[in-house]
Amino acid sequence: MRYYDVFNGDADGICALHQLRLADPLDSVLVTGLKHDIALLDQVAAREGDVVTVLDISLDRNRAALVRLLAQGAHVRYFDHHYAGAVPSDRDLEPVIDTGGSACTSALVDRHLGGRYRAWAVVGAFGDGLGDLAGRLAAPLALDADALERLRELGNTLNYNAYGATLADVTLPPKATYRLVHQYEDPFDLMRREPVIAGIARQRRTDLEHAMGIPALRRDDFAEAYVLPDATWSRRVSGEFANRLALATPHKAQAVITPLGGGIFGVSVRSPRGHAPLAVDFCRGFATGGGRREAAGIERLAQRDLERFLEAFAHAWAPAEEHA
Repeated sequence: MRYYDVFNGDADGICALHQLRLADPLDSVLVTGLKHDIALLDQVAAREGDVVTVLDISLDRNRAALVRLLAQGAHVRYFDHHYAGAVPSDRDLEPVIDTGGSACTSALVDRHLGGRYRAWAVVGAFGDGLGDLAGRLAAPLALDADALERLRELGNTLNYNAYGATLADVTLPPKATYRLVHQYEDPFDLMRREPVIAGIARQRRTDLEHAMGIPALRRDDFAEAYVLPDATWSRRVSGEFANRLALATPHKAQAVITPLGGGIFGVSVRSPRGHAPLAVDFCRGFATGGGRREAAGIERLAQRDLERFLEAFAHAWAPAEEHA
């Protein structure tokens, strides 16, 4: 029997797996990637009797590989909060999926474990841009304001480190980041003892300052779209920049468009709170789009489709009379 742990390389995926393996240590094959490496189950060659644990990657985007693994007799546990579509019915599939928008994968694992490693769930929620959820999770921990802010900083730093077109864009590859994190049961110990975390945090703040100086390509009362320059720092900071914009103007939709090279763009979309369409529904209108309710994206948008995207984005959240 072999064990596989398949997880998103961002803060939520890393913190979700970290909690599980603190509670249930296993010698497993790690399968992960950068933030936008979603189709990870394609890399798993599990067979009958093997156990595959999946965390924080869309079931919908991994459906064919999941069906293949189940047909081969693997047992799959699936923790996620992204758009899933129809969940297969199979005795070897244990789905722990909540797409309602009020949970992240770290919070689902926290619930599964009865809050045993709650501080890491807080880190994962902060990293996923879910500050309200992080605050609710943290309430029983009775942390002071400084400690809570340090967990927010750690979550944002781990999440930032997962963004890039290639591994060359990031300081630590996701697998190495997980292995570093997994040495520490206490997130405050990680921050105290690992200077690389502080170094990534400083780089994140510098990159964010660059991004905040970029003017909007398009802006109105309902939506803003930004195109970042073709630079390594742009690819690293695109997700956090989108989260910052959404926090600053929660009544507006936000799009951050980042060149990935070869005439291809990555897109991060944040929908205004409480207003349709949801970001995930809008992004799913494009071939590689997906995500969660109010924070979604398009993995690969060709140059020829950029103007179509901008036009669709400009109209998606405008009142009906604006379309006349």
